[in-house]
Amino acid sequence: MSDTVIVPPDVLTAVRAKHRALWALGDYPAVATEVIPALGPVLVEAAGVRPGDRVLDVGAGSGNAAIPAALAGADVIASDLTPELFDAGRAAAAASGAELTWDEADAHALSYDDGAFDTVLSCVGVMFAPFHQTAADELVRVTRPGGTIGLIAWTPAGFIGQMFAAMKPFAPAPPPGAQPPPLWGDEEHVRALLGDRVTTVDAEVRSLPVSRFASGAEFRDFFKAVYGPTIAVYRNIADDADRTAELDDALLDLAARFQDADGAMGWEYLLLTATRS
Repeated sequence: MSDTVIVPPDVLTAVRAKHRALWALGDYPAVATEVIPALGPVLVEAAGVRPGDRVLDVGAGSGNAAIPAALAGADVIASDLTPELFDAGRAAAAASGAELTWDEADAHALSYDDGAFDTVLSCVGVMFAPFHQTAADELVRVTRPGGTIGLIAWTPAGFIGQMFAAMKPFAPAPPPGAQPPPLWGDEEHVRALLGDRVTTVDAEVRSLPVSRFASGAEFRDFFKAVYGPTIAVYRNIADDADRTAELDDALLDLAARFQDADGAMGWEYLLLTATRS
């Protein structure tokens, strides 16, 4: 069993406002559709989503996993802290013929009954809730006994994990008690978060092929324009030209470490499923 972690309400309120604004920056749906569209279907398949299942997607964004789950015949709620992302999700769902519900919700305090869902998913979503144990407790709480929790998260050593490491020196300090997002990509960390409340944990590190960017500069400029966390870090140092140039170079160096001669990369992630005890 996990230790109970109580985050003060005023801290949660402040974090909620900050993170909603952060993910509304730029155009996250462009990342979901142009760079990582394959992840959602991978998670839905791994979690064994079936027709008629009650499914919650936590940190759903514009529906990367929620829409494939709905297309599999499930009764789906796509929940996210940032409802500004829902219009793109609704458009994508309509284009694919998927029907689902969109609901503003904080992963730290989900507004659903205990055991309300057969399957709870999160595809590079809940990993960005900074209070990991609190968010994990909510995932477990809303999953019925015998139900499935399915997660995809970027690993610390993989490309996105290393991108956050490269940005960290330029970012504002996180709130007290916050943990880095890529820790959700560490199997032992996630096992500890879920504790003895789950059984039959299956975990596998995989690599997502990414060929969207022909060069490191194209990657950097795309993320500077559309990815909320990157936009926020650049805004934090906007009045310091030297620091901005340092971050530009750090992201170019990162891309050079991972891209091959044709610009292709592999972005490492953890795929984990578990059965609620």
